Amino acid sequence: MKTLLEATSWISSQAAPQNDMPSPATYFRKSFIIKNMPSSAYLVITALGLYDAEINAATVGDQVFAPGWTCYEKRVPFQRYDVLALLSVGENVIGVTLGDGWYCGHVAWMGRGIYGPQSCLRAALVIDNADGSQEVISTDATWKENTGPIVGNDLLMGEIFDARKALVGWSQSGYNDSGWQSAKKASPVLEPELCEPLVQPVRRIQTMPAQNAWDLYADGRRYRIFDFGQNFAGRIKLHILAAKGTQLRFRYGEMVTQEKTLYTENLRTAKSTDYYICNGNGSETWEPKFTFHGFRYVEVDITELNVSDSFEITGVVLHNDMEVTGQFECSNPLLNQLQHNILWGQKSNFLEAPTDCPQRDERLGWTGDAQVFIRTACFNMDVQRFFHKWMQDHRDSQGEIGNIPPVVPHFNMFNEIKNGGPAWSDATIICPWTIYLCYGDNQILMDHYESMCRYMNYLKEHASKDCIPSHPDLDFFPGFGDWLALDGGATVQGLTAYDLIGTAFYAYDAELMAKIASILGRTEDADKFHALRAQVVSAFQRRFVTPDGLLVSATQTAYVLALHFDLLPEHLRPIAAQELVRNIKNKEMHIGTGFVGTPYVLEVLENAGYLDVAYQLLEQESFPSWLFPVKNGATTIWERWDGWTPEKGFQDISMNSFNHYAYGAVGAWMYQTVAGLELDPNEPGYRHIIFRPRPGGSITWAKASLKTPQGLVSINWQLSESELKLEITIPEGSHASLEIPEGFTASEAEYSPGTYSLSLKKA
Repeated sequence: MKTLLEATSWISSQAAPQNDMPSPATYFRKSFIIKNMPSSAYLVITALGLYDAEINAATVGDQVFAPGWTCYEKRVPFQRYDVLALLSVGENVIGVTLGDGWYCGHVAWMGRGIYGPQSCLRAALVIDNADGSQEVISTDATWKENTGPIVGNDLLMGEIFDARKALVGWSQSGYNDSGWQSAKKASPVLEPELCEPLVQPVRRIQTMPAQNAWDLYADGRRYRIFDFGQNFAGRIKLHILAAKGTQLRFRYGEMVTQEKTLYTENLRTAKSTDYYICNGNGSETWEPKFTFHGFRYVEVDITELNVSDSFEITGVVLHNDMEVTGQFECSNPLLNQLQHNILWGQKSNFLEAPTDCPQRDERLGWTGDAQVFIRTACFNMDVQRFFHKWMQDHRDSQGEIGNIPPVVPHFNMFNEIKNGGPAWSDATIICPWTIYLCYGDNQILMDHYESMCRYMNYLKEHASKDCIPSHPDLDFFPGFGDWLALDGGATVQGLTAYDLIGTAFYAYDAELMAKIASILGRTEDADKFHALRAQVVSAFQRRFVTPDGLLVSATQTAYVLALHFDLLPEHLRPIAAQELVRNIKNKEMHIGTGFVGTPYVLEVLENAGYLDVAYQLLEQESFPSWLFPVKNGATTIWERWDGWTPEKGFQDISMNSFNHYAYGAVGAWMYQTVAGLELDPNEPGYRHIIFRPRPGGSITWAKASLKTPQGLVSINWQLSESELKLEITIPEGSHASLEIPEGFTASEAEYSPGTYSLSLKKA
């Protein structure tokens, strides 16, 4: 397929690209004759931009935003579709609508044309005849092109659709295309390698009806605001009956103000606005093709509607088509809503890359956000292929000296920041390792090993001094710190020292690389990384640990990292744990960690013997806490602990997403400890399951299930005054151990495949 497509030409519109505003979509068509029905036919197609293909007016495939988002400097996927059923004897027509997408539309706050100035199409329709002959209809200058009803399209800014300009029958036989012009044979500024898709495509996953609506009047205009009851990434589908020329404007937002007007200030420069202009030919249906938004609320300007007109809108949820594999539920309904919010934050941001947010002018694959969340992501959904694709993006984005940029896919936005810094660029090691653990996937380690080694060499040769990354003597970007920590710092980076975070993650990287090298049979490398870890741990203790076991950065995150990554002498660990608990109690049992410390804080407390404190943090309802947004109506995870508070209202509009999964990293602990479903790193992919329920807090029952590579695993426990009742399920191909929680007794702790009902008596 790749060779066949490489023999074709790129084509584009004759029109000059627009640099400062959304451009119209280009419509391409090619007519061809079939004399006898072929034995097979398939379309191989890709684009620099986004395409939507049809043959004889029938849509080809169900993928949204094809061909996807990659590092276009290096590669772009192509798709193959079986289209035999769409063909007929006589004249046939292939039609393709081409939008701007990530390639030449707006990306983040950097404007348009980040990768190239104009979208391009490349396609080949292969027809195999019964007599053994083959015909190939390839993109070239014989294809016709025109503009049509999509008069503006942009992923961030929105789509403008003028139904009066509809090209009725344009992808069918008999259409008069004499007014169309020949396509231009294009020479894109980039010549990426064509590759097979690595990930499930973005699809329309579900539709959502509006839960509520109300009308508002302002400045002589009439608006209707729809509330879908759920923050999500996607778009709307419109059904309308109105006169020709009637225009509706759609604006999207995650929140409404106290006056119930749409809150859009946090979108920054993203207009996130769609327009539809009616053709007046009866009932009309429309769904945008080349845009999406992050929203719960839609404001529709209905000023031009007459009393006799009618319309309705439905929400369309979009994300990569990954199966939901995990379920968690417990006796605390607020934690159940928290799990719901975590899952929807993941759904909203796993769209071609693990992005930070789906609404404002950003929507980037921030490495640190994905790194802190990946363990939770693996519980919620089948993300194996998704991260295979993203690690390919890492390899394509990696710098010549081994550095990993802060966002992947990378582009020239961050040329001044060559490396993402501690906890961000380390995603290039932590993420493959986590996929290996959760899916038993050696391939991702083999594919990415050389890249990981290059990154480790970068840390050694370019990013550290005396085994201390982000050392203040080094003149380069030190990282993002403990992003958005509420630890008393005056900046978004928090108070935990950059070099402490960097050294902690450097030690962790070395530990993981030693394990990975051993798994891949690279004994010498494993020994080298073991030795490196010892050197880094020694450097950490020398620079950051006092003889009394205190840390020079006395933040929650500093103690969490030192304990979680095992960077302290054994006799000092209890002291460090006590200091962590002291800090939490001084904050009246509130969390103070940012992106870096949050994923590990509850596990650290549990392992140090403070399970009760961990549960108090988890179930804390006042600000700052995981449940504060839940109590205030959140349906996804907020970017900030204080995205909105009753006292201050909305946070800084320059950075205040209400759909940002990073703090949802707590979900893994809810599965692993509250429910008690864990894997064994020595037998990855849940070949050995560890059931380890740890009742605590207000929780009287919990249950979790997970579709693993071996099959469905589940645990369901209920606590009474005298016993802990358990029901566990182990699939074929796995075996399980039961770790008895403190205060209970049991006679059997090893289990083969099957379902078991157990009763653990209180000691």
